Amino acid sequence: MLKEFRDFLLKGNVVDMAVGFIFGAAFATIVKSLVTNVIMPPIGLLLGNVDFSSLFIALDGKTYASLADLEKAGAPAIKLGVFFNDLTSFVILGFVMFMMIKGYGKIAPKKAPEAITKACPECAMAIPVAAKKCPYCATLQA
Repeated sequence: MLKEFRDFLLKGNVVDMAVGFIFGAAFATIVKSLVTNVIMPPIGLLLGNVDFSSLFIALDGKTYASLADLEKAGAPAIKLGVFFNDLTSFVILGFVMFMMIKGYGKIAPKKAPEAITKACPECAMAIPVAAKKCPYCATLQA
């Protein structure tokens, strides 16, 4: 799977990448909304009414009622809930994009392999493409 991912990163052209970037940005917005508004609320409910987006650790030693209060005060904090939501979005987005590219790879037209032999014009035997002389009839090749 890592080899396929590496190959994906190394092939393609700039236009394909630009279109993919624009599509990916739009899709990321949808995935972020899915995680924030659909996936995390039921998980929070199952874990005892936890609102993941408001989980934080204030680094100034004070207590804040909400993330909004913390941000209004400008206090430094580790925003665990925001990070967890973003991490979940990233994993879902990465998986969906990987599956799309994997599916595209299956339906994309395949390149024909390059020929390694050619037919000698004189005796019709298969000889290497790089041959200068046919080993069967000694005809010089062009």
